[in-house]
Amino acid sequence: MNYKSIITQLYFVLISADGHVNDHERLSGKFLAKAEGINDEDFRVELELLRSKDPSTLLGECLKALKKLDRMQQIRIIAWLCVVANGDGFMDKAEWQLIYKIYHKELHLPLDEIFKIQKEINRLPRERASFDNFLKSIA
Repeated sequence: MNYKSIITQLYFVLISADGHVNDHERLSGKFLAKAEGINDEDFRVELELLRSKDPSTLLGECLKALKKLDRMQQIRIIAWLCVVANGDGFMDKAEWQLIYKIYHKELHLPLDEIFKIQKEINRLPRERASFDNFLKSIA
């Protein structure tokens, strides 16, 4: 499994964690795909295929693959998960538990490095246009 597959699958696991997928999470996924160079149609198809998979099995597979990535890729994926989870101004408890499990218990990554990359990601749309306008343009 490569970086793009892992980030797509973990995005899916995250947005499914609380049992409710909102519009902001969907739009944040489109932003993630665009920023990470993932083809829109490939992203959509992969998400559709993931609906039939067991989330806990999927998470286990992702964790194994994630551990094979280099540290900076791991940090970037976790930062993206934080961006998506915080996108609507609120991180659900189930989303936080998932992120915490991955970055702290499984990967032992420092939170300060994740926050640093998260801030960089959050600045991306503001450099091109306001976040809301950017999200509307990819909707």
